[in-house]
Amino acid sequence: MTNRLLAIDIGNSNVHLGLWQGGRWAHTWRARSEPQRMPDEHAVLLRSLLQGVGLDYSDVDGVVIGSVVPALTAAYSELVPRYLRRDPLLVTHETDSGLRIDIDQPWQAGADRIAAAAAAHALYGAPAIVIDFGTATTFDVITADGAWRGGAIAPGIGISHDALVQRTARLHAIDLEPPPQPLGRNTIHAMQSGIFWGYVGLVEGLVGRLRPSAGDDARVIATGGLAELFSQHLPLIDLVAPLLALDGLRLIYERNR
Repeated sequence: MTNRLLAIDIGNSNVHLGLWQGGRWAHTWRARSEPQRMPDEHAVLLRSLLQGVGLDYSDVDGVVIGSVVPALTAAYSELVPRYLRRDPLLVTHETDSGLRIDIDQPWQAGADRIAAAAAAHALYGAPAIVIDFGTATTFDVITADGAWRGGAIAPGIGISHDALVQRTARLHAIDLEPPPQPLGRNTIHAMQSGIFWGYVGLVEGLVGRLRPSAGDDARVIATGGLAELFSQHLPLIDLVAPLLALDGLRLIYERNR
């Protein structure tokens, strides 16, 4: 459809950008989500990223945006036409994603969840359960007939860790990794056990409760920054797709342009 497509996945913690060229993601970048910055500041960052790989604004042929941060939605919707001279496709619940959005209040559906579910359905088939390990951990159910039926939203493991540290006087920040054994014999290992293995239990429990809505043969697909780590300790995860949301944005762009 285009020679170079820029996909912009705007989350609460990070902005994930990908440049699709020649049938693959030629370049991907991550930047902190900083809603207080002006559109011109984000444009400077975008130009710097492109120039780092020998490109400029004019080398981008199409842009698709999925955002869950209203301030950044407005910023990128302003800077793309101004600097890249392109009209971006902004993904919402009304955009043709190839899915039937079958939830009670579709206007509340996050663009990231729509994109990930669309990619899972198109690339890996349905039924499926998509787990996105991000700032929040989301669970999305796609049924065999191509409907996104909803799912669950849980605090991300990083939020759980930060809340524990902030609300206790003698517990301090730790690495989010499994301890040598579940039985913690010191404070650090006890915290790691409770946070990490507790989170593994949360994922196991929610997938078990969601599976009847998806189907017993539903494939479980993990994405997000911690997907690879959790997949090593959760046999129920069938595959890890780190660029699932970007793939979804790309596929939605192709359907609509």
